[in-house]
Amino acid sequence: MRKNFPVNGSEYVLQDDRPIVSKTDLKGRITYVNPYFVEVSGFSEDELIGAPHNIVRHPDMPEAAFGDLWKTLKAGEIWSAPVKNRRKDGGYYWVIAHVTPITERRQIVGYMSVRTKPAGHQIDAAVAAYANINQGNHSTLTLAQGRLIRKSALATLLRGDYLSLRLRLALASLPQVMVAAYTLLHLLFSTIALPQWLSYASVAGGMLNLALYVYINRVVVLPMSEATCLAKSFAGGDLTQRDIPHHIGEGGKLLRALSQMHVNLLAAIGDIRDNVTSINRATGEIAAGNMDLSGRTETQAASLEETASSMEQFAATVSQNANNAQHASLLAGEARAIARRGDAAVADVGTTMNAISDSAKRVAEITSTIDAIAFQTNILALNAAVEAARAGDSGRGFAVVAAEVRGLAQRSASAAREIKHLIDDSVEKVSAGRSLVTDARSTMNQVVEAVSRMSSVVDEIAAASSEQALGVQQVNTAVGHMDEVTQQNAALVEQAAAASGTLHEQAKHLSQAVAIFTIGASAPLAMTR
Repeated sequence: MRKNFPVNGSEYVLQDDRPIVSKTDLKGRITYVNPYFVEVSGFSEDELIGAPHNIVRHPDMPEAAFGDLWKTLKAGEIWSAPVKNRRKDGGYYWVIAHVTPITERRQIVGYMSVRTKPAGHQIDAAVAAYANINQGNHSTLTLAQGRLIRKSALATLLRGDYLSLRLRLALASLPQVMVAAYTLLHLLFSTIALPQWLSYASVAGGMLNLALYVYINRVVVLPMSEATCLAKSFAGGDLTQRDIPHHIGEGGKLLRALSQMHVNLLAAIGDIRDNVTSINRATGEIAAGNMDLSGRTETQAASLEETASSMEQFAATVSQNANNAQHASLLAGEARAIARRGDAAVADVGTTMNAISDSAKRVAEITSTIDAIAFQTNILALNAAVEAARAGDSGRGFAVVAAEVRGLAQRSASAAREIKHLIDDSVEKVSAGRSLVTDARSTMNQVVEAVSRMSSVVDEIAAASSEQALGVQQVNTAVGHMDEVTQQNAALVEQAAAASGTLHEQAKHLSQAVAIFTIGASAPLAMTR
């Protein structure tokens, strides 16, 4: 016998009106558990499915209890008794176990166990009884179909569970029949005379008793036997019985009631199976769709998150461009001011060049005057020299002075010519400079106009960049909001997917629970894991 250890004294008390349900195959391997079994046992569904059912057996349970269980089930009977089970953590819980064979066309194909919460006095009685049974040969108690009985022969005889109703009725009728038979034989073969009325009365009583036995067997025993077999089939989930015989009397009424219950169950289970199949298929599609939607929403959320990150970078770049455009606008304004100041300076240079040109003209006029004076002085010097020569010796000193004056006049004329040449050259250069200044001023005007246009364009770029930065910021805010909403949607979709998965699992559990019933030609309800 399997012993599950370790154990402890921690008790788990079942809730009222919440049964634990499980199904096993013919070898005792678990094929189905309801969610409450998983909750109470502490094992996961994957740990339970396919495992032997004695995975929850507690070592305090006597081996005789499970021996009686399998003996009862193999005989096709229902077993019911208090049972102490072990939880995964070593704790325990008490149940009233009702184990029924699952049949298809009256063939056992598995077993179903429904466990309910026991009362306190039931637990106390079971603890004492199981402790007595665990004493082995010294025990005064044993189990029969889950019920506690005494081991004495008298108790067994009084219980009489091994006697069928037909056999008990036969045993009750046997003494009277034997008396009638003895009386009949005595009348035929014995020489001892008996009162005639006694003989006839004895024979008539025996015949009446025999007829009563046949009648009761037909009206009570046979219908009760068929009703018991039918009820066991229903309890085992076998609804394939079609030909239910008709009987008279109370047994016939019981069979007709069972027949009507069979028809009602067949209709209800058929509708439930069809609806469960539709629900199972629909919940499967919903769960698959929600899982797909969840995956796509997560992908969209990731894309939006990347987009939000890119938009933040783009917003930062646009904001920087806007700042740079504003700075460029300031620089363009400064360049425009400098160009205007340059234009003013060039204008001043032009004015100065004009003044220089005017001064050069006046110098040229003065030089012409000096040249004329030098020319006249030279003529006078020549005249003076001629007069000095005429004077002879007395005019020699005056001739020297005249020669010096003539030399000075010639040098003055030569200097005047050089000055005039320089002045003419300066005038030409000043004229050329004035032309250049005029060209420069025209160019500066063009520069000022170009800088003004550039400043206007930069101002427009700055304004557009500011508007673009504001727009990008709004888009970034919208994308962030979309990302937040998408994250929330993703969470909601995950919750919906989880809820759909749970609903699908519940639909599968419902399918498995309804699958215990076999309704005939249609195949058992499909179950998926």
